[in-house]
Amino acid sequence: MFETLRIKRRIRSLTAQIKDLETKRARSQSALTEALLSGKEPPDEDVDFFNKYTSHINMIRERIRGLKQKLDEGKKKK
Repeated sequence: MFETLRIKRRIRSLTAQIKDLETKRARSQSALTEALLSGKEPPDEDVDFFNKYTSHINMIRERIRGLKQKLDEGKKKK
């Protein structure tokens, strides 16, 4: 029971982190889009930030999938 609550709390925390990272990624994404629409080469810094945030978001989503799998396994045991 306690383990289930701990996992659910961790999932909520990770989901909040994703939301924060997606906000930050949107800033660099808009800079990339603006550069592409104006026919310019996007700044390397913006590309690096976008890639960094995307990688981090994907890593957190993978953790969430693992935690949800643990929850499902716990439900099956009952």
